[in-house]
Amino acid sequence: MSGTYIPLRASFASRRSRGSGLQVLLFSTECALGIVSVVLVGVFAHWLQWLLPVAVVLYLLIVVPTALWCGFWQAVIVSLSAVVVHSYFAARFNRLNPATDPANSVTLVAFILTALVISRLSARVTEHARETDSWGGQMQDLYEFTRRTLQMNLHVEPGAQLVELVHEIFALEAVVIFDADLHETYQAGFWNVDPQELAQNVYFFETSDDDPETGIARRVVRLGAAPIGAVVLRGDTSPLTNNAIASLVAITFDRYRAFANESRIETERQTEQLRSTVLDALAHEYKTPLTAIRAASTGLNEMGKLSAGQGELVSLINEQADLLNDLTTRLLTTARLDAGEVTVHALPVGVAALIDEVVASLSERLASMKVAIDMPDDTLVLCCDRRLITMLLSQYIDNACKYAIYGTTITIRAIQSKAEVIFSVHSFGPVIPIADRERIFDRYYRSSGSANRATGTGIGLSVAKRAATIHDGYVWVTSDQDEGNTFYAAIPSQARKRES
Repeated sequence: MSGTYIPLRASFASRRSRGSGLQVLLFSTECALGIVSVVLVGVFAHWLQWLLPVAVVLYLLIVVPTALWCGFWQAVIVSLSAVVVHSYFAARFNRLNPATDPANSVTLVAFILTALVISRLSARVTEHARETDSWGGQMQDLYEFTRRTLQMNLHVEPGAQLVELVHEIFALEAVVIFDADLHETYQAGFWNVDPQELAQNVYFFETSDDDPETGIARRVVRLGAAPIGAVVLRGDTSPLTNNAIASLVAITFDRYRAFANESRIETERQTEQLRSTVLDALAHEYKTPLTAIRAASTGLNEMGKLSAGQGELVSLINEQADLLNDLTTRLLTTARLDAGEVTVHALPVGVAALIDEVVASLSERLASMKVAIDMPDDTLVLCCDRRLITMLLSQYIDNACKYAIYGTTITIRAIQSKAEVIFSVHSFGPVIPIADRERIFDRYYRSSGSANRATGTGIGLSVAKRAATIHDGYVWVTSDQDEGNTFYAAIPSQARKRES
């Protein structure tokens, strides 16, 4: 891949070639100024005579600023010129041979060592200042990026907005961001390679590195330990800045998902509230014609003188009217439970009598089934709302009647377990898949393994769950090919009286 980015390196080389002429001119000017200063100091010291003993110090005062502001090599050239000038004037004054004077060599070495130390210190201070300025600028960019991400419109996917912000704020040559959740790639700037493949490789192989040669930085976008995307940058940024960008992208992705989930939950809540309102209204509207139909069919029966065929039709009307009445009652109860319009009237209730009452009310449904009641403790008492618990058990038993294999036994059981009374209704029927065992208590949901075996609306079990929840209880189901299906409801022995 490195060969792909030759244009980038070539642009840098062309910049250096254009600046080389100016650099040579600047170097020559600095050296010339230093040499002129040395010559002037030498002439002045020789003219005054009494300055000759401290002339070396004066030359050093020229070498030090040269090393500090210009550089080491400029200081070396100035040092050589200082030694030459000093030797020239010393030879004229003391009639000495400059080539044999050991002081000149020592002076030159001292000048060069001083220039080396000063230039190194200057370079270090300059580099530190440059890094400080650069980091300060990047911190400002990070602050701006953070501020802009917090103001982003989270109603739309954030990837396109993020890639433009990174490209603009950090003045990068190119940026690409991969969102693994949406499986979308967003890019800005010019890429000589396929940015989608580049970003996806970073994500799938989890490669995070910085390549100074190409100027490319790769980062995996993580939320905790889980990778959720990737960021690839090309430009002049530090590794710490690249890490910060990846972290801010991850935070923005997480904010978008949280906002989307919150919006979805609120929409579902409003939809459910509207649905409950509609159900309540429809159930009330159905009650009036159902009452008239049942009254009319009862009147026909009492009139007598009906033929056998007419009697069967009237019986069918009564049967279907009873089914519709039961369905509307469920709808009304469901709507009221969801709307919080049901008040819990908790009173001590004998569990054995309660179960007998429910079984008796469903005697017609249970006529073709065997029923077994298992009560280890006939004196078991539960403090609950009798109407709601009756509804829960009725739903469980009715559900067992629908799906139990003909001729098998439905077992109803109630036991005390610590501070709870656990009801269970066991039957043999189609196995409920594991994936359906949680959702089967959701309204309108029917298990894929039994949806075609019996008619139903998917309301009954959701009503049973709500009846248990309103008592601070909970429900669950177990299912096995050999052991059969068992629906459970755990109700606290001392249900507190409250409004739901």
